[in-house]
Amino acid sequence: MVRRVDPPSRPGLADYEAVGCLSGAVRELRTHGEWVARRMRGRTVWMVNSTARGGGVAEMLPSEVALLRELGIATEWVVLESDEPDFFVLTKHIHNLIHGVATAVPGACDRKLYERVNRANADQLAGQLRPGDILIVHDPQPLPLAGLLREAGLDFIALWRCHIGLDRENDATRAVWKFIQPYTTAYDRTIFSAPEYVPDWLRSRALVIHPAIDPLSPKNRGLSLHTIIQILVNAGLAAAPGPVLTRPFEHRATRLRADGSFVLANGDGDIGLLTRPIVTQVSRWDRLKGWAPLVTAFAELKEGHAESHGEEPLDPRRIDLARLVLAGPAPSAVDDDPEGKEVLAELMELYRSLPAAVQEDVVLLSLPMENPEQNASMVNALQRASSVVVQNSIREGFGLTVTEAMWKHVPVLTNRQACGPRHQVRDSIDGCVIGDPENVEELAAGLDAMLASPDRREYWGRNAQRHVHERFLIFTPLREWLDLLSELSEAPREGGAK
Repeated sequence: MVRRVDPPSRPGLADYEAVGCLSGAVRELRTHGEWVARRMRGRTVWMVNSTARGGGVAEMLPSEVALLRELGIATEWVVLESDEPDFFVLTKHIHNLIHGVATAVPGACDRKLYERVNRANADQLAGQLRPGDILIVHDPQPLPLAGLLREAGLDFIALWRCHIGLDRENDATRAVWKFIQPYTTAYDRTIFSAPEYVPDWLRSRALVIHPAIDPLSPKNRGLSLHTIIQILVNAGLAAAPGPVLTRPFEHRATRLRADGSFVLANGDGDIGLLTRPIVTQVSRWDRLKGWAPLVTAFAELKEGHAESHGEEPLDPRRIDLARLVLAGPAPSAVDDDPEGKEVLAELMELYRSLPAAVQEDVVLLSLPMENPEQNASMVNALQRASSVVVQNSIREGFGLTVTEAMWKHVPVLTNRQACGPRHQVRDSIDGCVIGDPENVEELAAGLDAMLASPDRREYWGRNAQRHVHERFLIFTPLREWLDLLSELSEAPREGGAK
């Protein structure tokens, strides 16, 4: 059932402070954190989510937990677990409904399952909470926990952190909010990733904290050219141009073949990550990530490039050499996403239907998850080897992969329909923002324009990196969390939502 997670070793505040562009933010965070820690003495912050690996929440929590601890705030991370597979099928339905996707609306039997799994986890967590502790529950999977723990008479402060949402109402969102609204009454505050996601009936006790990235995490730390090549070679993603000092990874990336099998990513010929224009999307295997329209748009771009006339003679060659890299986790490794295998199978069928010439330039990668640090290093090197990073999400709470690419000086192609990314990418400043992620012609035109303009990509990349530095590094949400924890530490130690 509920499992305590110890975050892997992370850089400390002194490591961030040693980086010139980060030192000011770290000094401010350290001063503020020490003051809040004194007010929080005797209280523990409990972070609860549904998986320790895979997805944005599991990526952000290790750094947040480690830094809060170093600032002197007692912080624990626990993961809700269940041996009932139907529970994660249900919570995936809830996830899709919150994003406005029509799917099965949960009923009475689903409510019993939802509460049964959470009750089993609450029973285990109950013995660990102390009076005045602060429980921070992430996303819908563990949402019933606070109410169940209050039923047991426990005295704590509860916050619900919802990372997902939709910026408009439809039948799906109204149905799912009706289902989960009773569980939100047990929470003192709710925290959302964008103001558009907050339901009207929660506005009086909701605030917005944008997610952010850790600039020194394995996925985002700076890499020299030598290290990028070394990672790509060790991961099986590139042919070694010469002797390599370090050993190959034990678990390496695999690539889809036309016959439906997966082989070592570089086994059937070099992908071209070191020499070709590369368009990359890294995401979970989720229909809401817009995989299929992206593949179709890239195929149209390839097939129509001979008739296009770019800004200068190299434009047709850029399109001719360009490759699309689609990278996602090995779906069996993502505990709380039962649709992953199904979506990957659909994408494989689409790939196999492409003309042979286009197939050669579409690379579908499965990235192993057994070693989280090596997985993160693969993503880091892939993004840095890219000319353009795409986040073609139809719905997106907040695109961490968008911020990751921007921090790496890589321009991003995304869309206005996905609420999170449009808060991150400024059109024609940090990249290209199209209107409709399912409009294949518009998507192909965006790809064409970005690939044809290296000077603009350089300009966008510089702006993107600066924008992330100012708004989307981990120090910004940590300061906001510290402000909230300071306010809550003044609250009387009484049970029940305020």
